[in-house]
Amino acid sequence: MKDLTLALLPLLAAGCATTGADVPVVPTTPAASVQARGQTDAVGTANADAADDPAIWRNRADPAASLIVGTDKKAGLHIYDLTGKDRFFIDVGQVNNVDLKDMGPLGVIVAASDRNDRKNAKLALFRLDTAAAKLIPLGTIPVGPGEAYGLCLYRSGATLHAFNVIKDGTIRQVALDLSGATPSGTIVRTMKLATQSEGCVADDRTHRLYVGEENAGVWRFDARAGGAVEGKTIASVDGQKLVADVEGVTLAPEGEGNGGYLIVSSQGDHAYSVYRLSDDSYVGRFRIAAGSTYGATEETDGIDFAPGDFGPTYPDGLFVAQDGYNPPYAQNFKYAAWADIKAALGIE
Repeated sequence: MKDLTLALLPLLAAGCATTGADVPVVPTTPAASVQARGQTDAVGTANADAADDPAIWRNRADPAASLIVGTDKKAGLHIYDLTGKDRFFIDVGQVNNVDLKDMGPLGVIVAASDRNDRKNAKLALFRLDTAAAKLIPLGTIPVGPGEAYGLCLYRSGATLHAFNVIKDGTIRQVALDLSGATPSGTIVRTMKLATQSEGCVADDRTHRLYVGEENAGVWRFDARAGGAVEGKTIASVDGQKLVADVEGVTLAPEGEGNGGYLIVSSQGDHAYSVYRLSDDSYVGRFRIAAGSTYGATEETDGIDFAPGDFGPTYPDGLFVAQDGYNPPYAQNFKYAAWADIKAALGIE
């Protein structure tokens, strides 16, 4: 949730953030700078905090034909191509977070947290028609009381699970059944964080779930349906390495086992904090700074990363971040190359 006014953006862009008491602090932990290599068209809702969360589908056969699904949380879902062109929009109302998984014969399944009814959370499901770049609605699934906020998908074998993060910090794990004419879901487990939470990501390789508690930090849970419901804090909001609000979280998997990195949106100072998945250790921070072609990102909500070859502009992986301040246009999403981020952080 954005708790900073546009009037503060010039101050914050210089590296200053605010604590819960609105006392300005300047993080002493430096943030490296990278520049965006692309951006999307703006979302349709102008003059509002509207763009929120991206999800990347990589076309293995033709990387240039890869697609990005992005939410306009006031209106619906967009599909963008790698040039940033808005290829498709579907009006499904207030959907906040989005994720996708390639489920083989079932196709690429897209899920979004549906908060059209703020008192009763729902999960909206779609199939991504990758050839036509469009979304085919499959239906909605009720997932209990409260406001649907965060969402991420987790695949365990042939079973697809959705984690719905309710705004009050409740986390519900839903086992999805996509075999029928309309999808259904069963809540198999519930976890709870103390305060408002949103961003989440699940690692299919290690069966770990990471959830951002906005004013506290990042938690790690066992993602398996039979796992313990207690979580462990792996990164705390300290105003230095991680500045509230904690927003989007994503994985940059590398190698076998638990190799790679966790990337977290440190919204309060327009940066992204990076942690090593193998031992939760802090790696560094970076910002997407203004360049000659594309602007900086500020007040980022959702982020996503996908490894692999996306063509000559993004040869080693693609990072996508929501941009909360994109004048003179409405909010949009910026694209950055993983190769640039790794070089800026000095990691191999």
